[in-house]
Amino acid sequence: MSEKIIQNEPVIIIKNLYKSFGTLDVLKGVDLTINKGENVAILGKSGTGKSVLIKILVGLLKPDKGSVIVLDQNIAKLNEKELNALRIQVGFSFQNSALYDSMSIRQNMEFPLIMNNKNLSKTEVAKAVHEVLEAVGLKDKMNEMPGDLSGGQRKRIGIARTLILRPKIMLYDEPTAGLDPITCTEINNLINQVQETYNTTSIIITHDLSCARETGDRVAMLLDGKFAKIGSFDEVFKTDNEQIQNFYKYNFIQ
Repeated sequence: MSEKIIQNEPVIIIKNLYKSFGTLDVLKGVDLTINKGENVAILGKSGTGKSVLIKILVGLLKPDKGSVIVLDQNIAKLNEKELNALRIQVGFSFQNSALYDSMSIRQNMEFPLIMNNKNLSKTEVAKAVHEVLEAVGLKDKMNEMPGDLSGGQRKRIGIARTLILRPKIMLYDEPTAGLDPITCTEINNLINQVQETYNTTSIIITHDLSCARETGDRVAMLLDGKFAKIGSFDEVFKTDNEQIQNFYKYNFIQ
């Protein structure tokens, strides 16, 4: 494997971010800076605000307070046209892969490319499809339907479809959820491979400690609406914080 290239160039800057829904305070002063080429795994139990944070990053939710800068743009100040242009540079790999079941794998790959690049020739589209399917090791599945694939293969195809627009940032939502241990390892390896091949900056939302340990250059532990600790996997879990210790025990002992 080639050495990871992480540059001291902020791509995502989150400062003092707050978000509530009625009387429920979800994010209570979140701060995080992510550099170009870096994988950051955000850990936390269900309901801790991981998904809310991602939605704010792509402008689907507005923060109550604080700022979010993505690729040098203040998300809160962008209009819908500007947001859509930014979203093309931010790839979102959904938990359920979000494939169109009525389309073949080839058609699933072509769809976002043609929608966002009207001037591409058929040859250029075909080349792009071949490249991303080869990158995820599933070129031989091109003419199959999503329903014919295993859960792990669907995850790979979902990642490939996100990659086809060559985003600068990748957002992975629970990439290993519902997968067996061997397939989890394959997906973790693929996330690292994508980072190295495409020099993407990635956020991996997960409650899977193995995924965080294998993919995260840094890990950010979200507790009670704030990041309780940010650092390497070992730095985060070498702690006296009882909540962090309990999270670790629940994952690796239960």
